Amino acid sequence: MPKLTKRAVDALQPKEKDYFVWDSEIIGFGLRVMCSGAKTYQAQYRKGGRTRRVSLGRHGNITADQARLKAREVMGLVAKGDNPAEEISQHRRAPTLGALCDRFYENHVLERCKPRTQKEYRRALEQFIKPALGAFKVVDVERKDIAELHHKFRHIPYQANRTLGVLSKMFNLAEIWGLRPDGSNPCRHVPKFREQKRERYLTTAELQRLGTTLCAVEAEGSETPYIVAAFRLLILTGCRLGEIQTLKWEYITPRGMELPDTKTGARRIPLPEAARDVLAALPRVSSNPYVIAGKIADQHATDFQHPWRRIRERAGLAGVRIHDLRHTYASNAVSSGMPIQMVGRLLGHTQLQTTMRYAHLADDPVNRAAEENAARLSAAIGTQTSPRVATLRVVR
Repeated sequence: MPKLTKRAVDALQPKEKDYFVWDSEIIGFGLRVMCSGAKTYQAQYRKGGRTRRVSLGRHGNITADQARLKAREVMGLVAKGDNPAEEISQHRRAPTLGALCDRFYENHVLERCKPRTQKEYRRALEQFIKPALGAFKVVDVERKDIAELHHKFRHIPYQANRTLGVLSKMFNLAEIWGLRPDGSNPCRHVPKFREQKRERYLTTAELQRLGTTLCAVEAEGSETPYIVAAFRLLILTGCRLGEIQTLKWEYITPRGMELPDTKTGARRIPLPEAARDVLAALPRVSSNPYVIAGKIADQHATDFQHPWRRIRERAGLAGVRIHDLRHTYASNAVSSGMPIQMVGRLLGHTQLQTTMRYAHLADDPVNRAAEENAARLSAAIGTQTSPRVATLRVVR
């Protein structure tokens, strides 16, 4: 039984069957010579009455000396009562992050999230997470792996932060499902990128141009009356696009729009007279339950982005998003002096902090009122500003 050295290993020739050669110095350290000619270093030991083997690496990929060091490490673990072969076997059977993505989507996202959120999660999983980390074992993912992926998409900070959030939720569930130790979420302490919030409100002149354009496309028939009505309702109610898109006639009552399922749960949305006029002028499609009827029977319209791009270009509103109509509704409400809490209720916000982004606009009516009041008082008392400046005499 020779000492396994490079020269000794190189000299070994394949036979008709695989065979083992054991080292003369370390008990259990050996080499498996396969009939194909491949040679693999092994560490062999007994545990629980059974012989166990751990592959240390193929000759050529690692040297005999490197394999010897690995063998000593394995034998040291065995001496402490560990079972390296079983641990390696368990690691091989451990799920990959790709498998966790699938389980997360099927057992959590599909069961708990709304369709739009499902779509967003699916995009993050398939386009950003799986291609980069899908082959990793769940237990092997470290903070540096998450940080590198997050940094890779620094040019799209919003998407990078959303992807980080998806990963964090996945690893929280991985702990609950017993796939990682408690408190091991690798997303912790990975800082998010700063996001530049877009606060775009349409001015009165812009609203007038938009209104003129909506009337024009409706009259000429270049856009369907349902698409035009949808944009008018968004402006007049401050609703989210999905709330108007999926609005059914049965939800409309004398008290308003009774929506059973919104982003923040069931809620009643006031329906002002101007919005009711839009609905009254809209032809109902027989057997279609949706207000904003689509091209497919019994379905609501699905494509709003293409019509909106055509309309905003014609109205000279480059860069304005559909969601900016909701911002415009909110900004007008706050600027008119409506209490911020009431604006939050109209928008369906569950947290006041969400509405506070518009709080600075509340200063406008206050400032105007102060100016108007001071002007009236000034006129009454005949206030004038003296052109002379008093000179102080310094007494020494």
